Amino acid sequence: MTDLPTPAARPANPRFSSGPCAKIPGFSPDLLSDAPLGRSHRASVGKARLKEAIDRTRAVLGVPADYRIAIVPASDTGAVEMALWSLLGPRGVDVLAWESFGEGWATDVVKQLKLDPRVLKAPYGQLPDLRTVDFARDVIFTWNGTTSGVRVPNGDWIARDRAGLTICDATSAAFAMDLPWDRLDVVTFSWQKALGGEGAHGMLILGPRAVERLESHTPAWPMPKIFRLTKGGKLIEGIFEGETINTPSMLCVEDYLVALKWAEALGGLPALVARSDANARVIADFVAARDWIANLAEDPATASTTSVCLRFTDPRITDGAGFAKAVAKRLEKAGVALDVGAYRDAPPGLRIWCGATVETADISALMPWIDWAFEAEIAASAA
Repeated sequence: MTDLPTPAARPANPRFSSGPCAKIPGFSPDLLSDAPLGRSHRASVGKARLKEAIDRTRAVLGVPADYRIAIVPASDTGAVEMALWSLLGPRGVDVLAWESFGEGWATDVVKQLKLDPRVLKAPYGQLPDLRTVDFARDVIFTWNGTTSGVRVPNGDWIARDRAGLTICDATSAAFAMDLPWDRLDVVTFSWQKALGGEGAHGMLILGPRAVERLESHTPAWPMPKIFRLTKGGKLIEGIFEGETINTPSMLCVEDYLVALKWAEALGGLPALVARSDANARVIADFVAARDWIANLAEDPATASTTSVCLRFTDPRITDGAGFAKAVAKRLEKAGVALDVGAYRDAPPGLRIWCGATVETADISALMPWIDWAFEAEIAASAA
């Protein structure tokens, strides 16, 4: 029998995608009516909006005054690639990889930049041994593995007296987790994650040590125009004041500003972190009370509070990938959870976004539906 009764309550917003993520509560396109559409981003109004986006980012995240912030093309991917192509070369490189994006950065360093990094790998659900990282080298890592649901527990493992640079892909951590700026030389993220912004725009944050590297190092490879951060051996300061390298969408900029103002009104970063933590706690409590589902993160101290990844552990399941896809499809068909299937390269399961733009009441309402979908699919597979 698969016709099980459905739960009474439903999430008011069924959007739990891990990117692009849910818009801020109460979002309406009307909130973007002041966007300077049809105007040049180099006009005074456009430059002012871009500078405001940089300034509000600094304020909400607590970015130190001597760190530069730039709006760059191609989302977080563009920001990371810009950092890799511009900064790597003078030292050896350690790349940490425990999910698909870390694997991607390692591939680029090896195959595109032709460097010979140490790649410190771990399977999905685990972290590499952070004690083995060599901070005499440049270190590339994701703070939170979006596709594995595994994050570094804190920044204590990062050497304060490091000789190399730390390049941190923080796209699913920024605005949801505390970042120790004194341990991070480069930080990247995109608007489409924890603040529910639109795609295609990335953020590149450079500390003083990264700027020093930029101004003292000339890469051995040709640099595409879209990656160039220096001219005549000096940082192009305008890039970090809103003079973007290429044309941004002023509609997307307005959307990002609306989200930043929402974050400020909530209480800034502490409030955003608290919302994400509360959302993830609902799922953790749900998982702890059941023996057929588990967090993909093996160590609770490393479990993500944004991209929460789950795996099914019931011994009756013989086709893990097929079962997980069927559960996700059943939830989507019911209209209670959209885009919650595991990432294509990750182990089969569910991935539920718990960032601050998601209401805790919606996460709570979703949990009984996962019970329902699991039982219905178990019954269907046994029929």
